[in-house]
Amino acid sequence: MSRFVRRIPEGDDRERLMCPDCGHVAYENPKVVVGSIVADGDTVLLCRRAIEPRSGFWTIPAGYMEMGETVEEGARREAWEEARARIALEGVLAVYSIARLGQVQVIFRARFEQPGFEAGPESLEVRPFAWDDIPWDNLAFPSVRWALRAWREGSPGGVALNPPEDPRGTRPLAGTVP
Repeated sequence: MSRFVRRIPEGDDRERLMCPDCGHVAYENPKVVVGSIVADGDTVLLCRRAIEPRSGFWTIPAGYMEMGETVEEGARREAWEEARARIALEGVLAVYSIARLGQVQVIFRARFEQPGFEAGPESLEVRPFAWDDIPWDNLAFPSVRWALRAWREGSPGGVALNPPEDPRGTRPLAGTVP
């Protein structure tokens, strides 16, 4: 059984995991997270996480894409899994780079396609929040704050990107109100 080692393959410029026997390169690439800001008038749907990381903290319905699905299918699936919500996507709201975790996050604007929602197996609680009632001190991840801000303010270029103060997605969540 071969063990992989870190080497720079011929013609490359960075270390990769390689099989020293056959030269096979095992590429390590970022994971894609998909999610949505599900708005109903002036409220947004948030889910209180029942799983780690950040169990008990609030987030938007989001999670890792599965093989064989599109980003749109993944965002709709995550809304169902976490909030038992059937949603209609209205376009890409934001694309965030979280370099420290090797993630690319694609966040959509969405609305309810059918009425109703309830906590799915990955959520302790699911409910809509008006802007002033969002639990800012208890948001699970910095990108949740960024996405909520992008939804509220809109983005000049049409799609929001990492904020200037954290262009690589490396700062932990801090502070309260965005």
